[in-house]
Order: sequence, then structure tokens, then C-alpha cells
Amino acid sequence: MFLAAKEMHRGKVKFALLLIAVSLLVFLILVQQALSRALVTSFIGAIENQTAPVLVYATDALRAPQGSVITPPQEQLILDSPEVADHGRIGIVSITLPETRLSDGAEVTATVWGYEDQALGAPSELREGAYPAAAGEAVGTWGDFALGETITFAGPAGDEMAITVVGLAQDSQLSVQPTLFMDYADFEQASLTRNPTAMGVLPSLIAVEPATTPEAVIADLRAASTDLDPLTREEAATEFPGAGQVEQSFLIILALYGFVVPLVTGLFFLIITFQKSRALTLLRAVGARSGVLVRALLWQVAFILGGGIVVGVGLYALTSRIEIGSLTIVFDWQTVLFWTVLLGVLGVASALASIRRVLALDPVEATHGGTN
Repeated sequence: MFLAAKEMHRGKVKFALLLIAVSLLVFLILVQQALSRALVTSFIGAIENQTAPVLVYATDALRAPQGSVITPPQEQLILDSPEVADHGRIGIVSITLPETRLSDGAEVTATVWGYEDQALGAPSELREGAYPAAAGEAVGTWGDFALGETITFAGPAGDEMAITVVGLAQDSQLSVQPTLFMDYADFEQASLTRNPTAMGVLPSLIAVEPATTPEAVIADLRAASTDLDPLTREEAATEFPGAGQVEQSFLIILALYGFVVPLVTGLFFLIITFQKSRALTLLRAVGARSGVLVRALLWQVAFILGGGIVVGVGLYALTSRIEIGSLTIVFDWQTVLFWTVLLGVLGVASALASIRRVLALDPVEATHGGTN
């Protein structure tokens, strides 16, 4: 360790630069993963963080909640199932918010989510405020709406409907759109305001409370009709169209980052080892054992990787809870632990080429000035 410390002291600038580079790469990895998680949540948050344990789609919707429509015969099949203890309709529609809501006058499309029962389809938690207790009240997504804000939906026929935001739910967007959760009767009125010629409003999903287990009710409903596609809350979130592709794209980027850290570290120490070959050969010639030189190298690798991870995690902790609109960077210890172990193992593995170079040194070369 003494030999490693003396060498780092002599070359403190180059070692400091490497430490800074590794720290920034670790910080980018952690923040990138936090952002990817926040972005995926903005796709599926309304499904992932709602109260219904099972959601029933129409099969032809291909598990896209906005494209699902449950017909009365399909709804009756669900009601007739002995595995269904309780159910509630969920309606989903996209409505353009008033232009006056934003200072620049730009149009914003919001998702309106209607539910019949707070225990079957409402946001599972509120960050602020309360759940709707009367007609004309709604829960909005945090970062998109303000508590007490009133939004007026105006239809093409001049019909208007005012909704007041009484609660705010975090991580509850659907399809990266501002989302309003309201009573199903208000949802029907909002839908008819958007399309006044409609004869009625059909539910998009049916939320189900299983009589026994989610698996049992799913099996029973699938056996009852091929037109029904029941999914657990977790499956509905995982199978949401587009969310998986976004997550896979971020995983590729994170994998590249994870490859760069050990690559940079390994190349750095390999170059350093080549540059100091004469000094190492001389140390071997005067009696220094190869194990001492290898341990010095490993101490340096551990210091650079360990220091870089500590600084990177510290920067990540400082940026946690930063809110970008409705997206929030959340500090996650499991992510930190995973990348700490992975980068540590890969970093040490990347030093194997340098270790082999040290072990291959021949003390005899010091007698004739060889460098290889």
C-alpha cells in the first residue's frame, strides 16, 4: 500500500483526472437509470399505482387501455364469474385542455380517467389534498396540476364542464400525459362534452376484486371468453405498449456506460504499467516480489474505483428528489448497490492485463537495460 500511495502522490494529477472521470461516469449511470425509471413510470404510473388488483381489457385492444372498449355482453360475462367478488368500471379518454391554461397558449392533451369505486381504480396514494367527495372534483397528477385549480372542458356544441382539482397524485401519469382521476359519472359527462353526438359511454376497462386469487379470476375470465384479456396490475403495467421499448433503449445506454468505466480504468493502468516497466523491472531486480507490485496495482485500482463510486453516488444523492415537470429523480439504494458491485468486479477484471504485464517482468532485463 505504501508503494501505491507514493506512486499516486507523484502522479497525483493524472490519478485525480481518472478519479474525476470515473466519478462522472458513475454519476451519469445512476442518474440515467433514475431518469429511465421516472420516464417509464410516466407511461404506466396510472396503472401501476392504482388500487384495482385485476384489470380486464378487450382482447383486440392489444393491452392498450386507451384503445380498449368493454361491451355490455362482455361486462355481463365478468359479472357472472364466480371468481369476481366486486367490480367497477374504468373509463379512459384523451381531452384537450383549455388553451388559456398555459401562458404560451399551447394546447395540452390530458388523459381523463374515470372510476366507479375508490378501491377499484383510484390512485393508490395522494401526495397532497384529498380524493373527490362530490361531483365536479378530481385528482390530478403532481407537477401537471395545482391544488384548487379549476379546469373547464368546452365541447364543440358549446357544452361546458368544470372540474376542480382537490388532490394530487405522484407517479400516476398515463402515456406521459397529464392525468385527471374523477368519479365515473363525471367522466361520462366529460366524454359527452367532447363528443356530444355519442349515444352513450362504454367503459375502457373493468376493475375486478378477486373472490379468491388474481390467478383464479384471470383463468376463469379467459375461459369464459376469448374477447376478454384480464391482467394483474403488475402485468398490465409491464405489458403496456411502448413502455418496454423505452426501458430496453435505456438498458442499452446503461450497458454501454457500464462497459466504458472498466475499459477506461483498464486502459489507464495498462498504459501506466508500460510506462513504468523499467522502474518495475529494477524493483524486481533488487528483490521486490511480484506479489508486492501486484498488490500495489490493485490498491490503486481499488482507490480509483472506490473513490469514483463514492463521489458519483454522492453527486447522485445531491440530485435526488429533483423534479423535472412531473418526473422525479429518486435515490435508490438497490440501484447503487447493483452498480457498485458490478463496476467493482468489472474494474478489477479490467486490471488483469496490467497484472499479467507485472507478472511477466524479468529481473534479468535490468542488467542490460531492457524495457520489455
